Amino acid sequence: MGPKRGPGAGPEHCDEEARTCCGCRFPLLLSLLQLALGIAVTVVGFLMASVSSSLLVRDTPFWAGIIVCLVAYLGLFMLCVSYQVDERTCIQFTMKLLYFLLSALGLTVCVLAAAFVAHHYAQLVQLTCGPGPLGDACHCTMPSAEPLRRTFVYRDVADCSSVTGTLAAFLLTQLVLNLVCSLVCLLACFLMWKHRYQVFYVGTRTCALTAPGGQKV
Repeated sequence: MGPKRGPGAGPEHCDEEARTCCGCRFPLLLSLLQLALGIAVTVVGFLMASVSSSLLVRDTPFWAGIIVCLVAYLGLFMLCVSYQVDERTCIQFTMKLLYFLLSALGLTVCVLAAAFVAHHYAQLVQLTCGPGPLGDACHCTMPSAEPLRRTFVYRDVADCSSVTGTLAAFLLTQLVLNLVCSLVCLLACFLMWKHRYQVFYVGTRTCALTAPGGQKV
């Protein structure tokens, strides 16, 4: 039998528990990681769009970063919701459900963006690029013995090295960022599913005050 807490140990114990769990709340670390990765994907996507005006939206997946940032903001907002055991509040259950669904959406979007970027990168490393007739575009062709070879035109490009070098580096960076981001979203979904029927600390913990004599008020 362990020692019993005194009559005034309730609020102090709650404060000590809150200070202990302040840095280890469930959505905090994952949400901060999602936010950092989402911002990185968005910034690199807009930098890719500035290389050439002919790049498609699927080749500059800033949209994937924006969605992941929204998921991260929702996870950080969960910290402001008062914690109740067994999800007794409707808003707590709603926040957890939305965070799970949006994390699943972020996982799907990041995998899709990584697939588009990987396909573009696989094509780009095989292309033979040269300046266009007017000097304001870069014409890239697939290596083939056929006279009618497919040609890819990157407009508003003065130097083809920005396509073969800078754009290729951006594509490879996006591939790595989106794969890592998809793994983080998958981890968030897994932890939410694992702790669905368990109690874990989310948000501001609410503790019942204990009156002198052991009776809760």
